[in-house]
Amino acid sequence: MSELFASGRIVDLILAFAVLEGAALAVWRRAAGHDHAVADVAAALLPGACLLLALRCTMVGADWIWTAAWLLAALVTHLADLARRWLAAPQRAIAPEGSPES
Repeated sequence: MSELFASGRIVDLILAFAVLEGAALAVWRRAAGHDHAVADVAAALLPGACLLLALRCTMVGADWIWTAAWLLAALVTHLADLARRWLAAPQRAIAPEGSPES
């Protein structure tokens, strides 16, 4: 078990589960009739994946620049996800009663 952590493979395992979770959520949302299911799920999961990759870099002793790059990527993807949600919020607020958005 300690080798799993020392090698950073634990992060690879968690990322694999996150990909499976994302695929399952995208399929479920698409089946429920959501138009942008894959984009929504990816936007929600990408910041966490970037944080996990930053963790992996520190676990395996990678140069600090890689950790910093993944942390910056996490920030950028998080802000992009927030912007997508905030820009979509007014459209959902004015959606007519009984529409898929309400």
